[in-house]
Parts: sequence; C-alpha cells; structure tokens
Amino acid sequence: MMKQLNKIQSVIFLLGGALMVIGAGCYVAMWLRGIVCWVFLIGAVMFSLMQTMQIYTGTDTTLKRLKNIQGLASVFFVVAGVLMADSHYHFFQPMFSNYADYIEILYNKWVVLLLIAAVIEVYTTHRIDHELSKKNIKE
Repeated sequence: MMKQLNKIQSVIFLLGGALMVIGAGCYVAMWLRGIVCWVFLIGAVMFSLMQTMQIYTGTDTTLKRLKNIQGLASVFFVVAGVLMADSHYHFFQPMFSNYADYIEILYNKWVVLLLIAAVIEVYTTHRIDHELSKKNIKE
C-alpha cells in the first residue's frame, strides 16, 4: 500500500535528514553559517523529494490525508532552508522599504517554519505508522 523506496532512494532520504540536522545545528552554533545554510537547504530538498516519492496507493482516506499533511511539512522544510540562507545573505532585504521591516517580518523566521515542519513530521510519521499497523492486524 505504501510505496517503499529503493536502496539508493533510502540513502538519499537518510542523507538528506542528516544534512538537515547538521546544517541546523551548525547554523545555530554559528559555525560556518554561509556554508551550512546551503547544507541544510540541500538536505531539505533531498529529504522532501524522497518523502514525496514514497506515495500511498491505497484507498484509506486517513492515510491519504496524512500523506498530504506530510507534503506540507516538506514544503515548510524547504522554505525554512531558503529563509535560513536569507538570514545569512539577506537576499530578500531589497523587497522591503527599510531594514527594520525586513528584520521584523522575515529575518530568522526559518526557526518558526522548521519547528512547525518538525512537529507536523513527527505527528504524521507516528500516525501513518499506527494506521498501517492497524491495517496489518486487521488483514
């Protein structure tokens, strides 16, 4: 019912998750921020793409809904990576009339999106596992 990733895709999925953790941890620790923001973003893209490839082919609406919510978390991970890079390089700053508006509205908001995405990811992963185990017990 849930399409399994092959070995290469699984490695990309795990590597993407590891790069996200390394990137976020090093960025928060203020170590090579100009590099690790890109490490996080690359990891988020790898993780999100592989998770998106893991589709649900069954008819259970609960599992379909959970996979859609998990897709939202993937989008939040990637946007968090873009905002993390912006927090270092300020490439969205010219869109604002003054620096104070930029700081108030956009600067360091990647943390909020990362937290929301992580909570959604944990919730959907556990719920999907629970729903799939219920189906295996019934069958």
